[in-house]
Amino acid sequence: MGPLEGIRVVEVAMYGFVPSAGAVLADWGADVVKIEHAVNGDPQRGLRQTGTMKVEGDPNPNIEHANRGKRSLGLDMARPEGLEVLHELIRGADVFLTSFLPAARRKLGIDVDDVRAINPKIVYARGSALGPRGREAERGGYDMTAFWARAATAASLTPPGVEGMTPPPAPAYGDTISGTNLAGGIAAALLRRERTGEPSVVDVSLLGSGLWAMGHGVALSLHLDQPLEAVPTGAHGSPTNPLSGAYRTADGRYLAFVMLQPARFWADVCRHIDRPDLADDPRFATAELIAENTPAAVETLREVLATRTLGEWTERFATLAGPWAPVQDSLQVGDDAQIRDNEYLVRAGELELVANPVQFDVTAPQLGPAPEFAAQTEEILMELGLDWDRILALKAAGAVT
Repeated sequence: MGPLEGIRVVEVAMYGFVPSAGAVLADWGADVVKIEHAVNGDPQRGLRQTGTMKVEGDPNPNIEHANRGKRSLGLDMARPEGLEVLHELIRGADVFLTSFLPAARRKLGIDVDDVRAINPKIVYARGSALGPRGREAERGGYDMTAFWARAATAASLTPPGVEGMTPPPAPAYGDTISGTNLAGGIAAALLRRERTGEPSVVDVSLLGSGLWAMGHGVALSLHLDQPLEAVPTGAHGSPTNPLSGAYRTADGRYLAFVMLQPARFWADVCRHIDRPDLADDPRFATAELIAENTPAAVETLREVLATRTLGEWTERFATLAGPWAPVQDSLQVGDDAQIRDNEYLVRAGELELVANPVQFDVTAPQLGPAPEFAAQTEEILMELGLDWDRILALKAAGAVT
């Protein structure tokens, strides 16, 4: 049983950001009812190609990632009959979750005051591109614009002299991070309501989440009045620490050292690479000397680490004291024993999906597949107490699917 067992969420949202918040809540045990357009459904269902990756048939990871474990109701909220059904769902819900822009919320009658008039105790949660205040509060946006480009990640990753910007590494990258932030805010609001009886309006934006992800760097920039600059492509990484950077292995893979106290770990690294002579080399006797002689140390480490495969170094470095990691792509993570041991990849129907990063009682969440479009419409309507005559009338009027 998840910690949000018994919590009902009504989700009126599309694409990746806010639905991913609903997915996390479902992972945590909430009953998430996804409201989809009665004819078209969530437009994300039509996404089949992302970059060079094309999905034929079902299941479609492009919809499954952010919608696993939910129930789907096809509903036309623009029709009075459909809006009445939505009101019935809101009356019995704990959370109303939406990505709709302010103008659309006002037009449909699902803004804060509208929803609170139906259920005064509901937690109202909204995800936006640029935040609920300011001259651009009414504007929409995507993670590429608000999270990635505007909040400084793209510029900070793009090496000097490179035209344009470094793109996000994966689809819905900023969406998924921001959705997890929104789910955490909702959980905190539910706790507050449990303790005080007072509901909250929860806001998370792609812009705010992007800034939070860059928070350490932004603080440095504002304090020192200089922007972060990416190191040139292919550079080691640190001009003063040979044990902080990436090294190529014999099989064309890379491993990354991140040992922020090089003097502490230098001798141990030297022993693990079968170069104990370097541990006694006077050029590397202190942290100051290591910093001064970093180019020479990097050159030597590159030569040595290029003599064995990543697998061979992985075996040798099992006892290495300092932090290091293999550099892995999105396919290679599936073969990582540590990822498997912690069940960070979990089966949901026919697919393996990444679990949300929070575990309770050292247990991975039990994931269900994303619902087919409007698959639970009749089930949900019957839970509201509607009989078959009423359901058939709603279908005939085009209010539900």
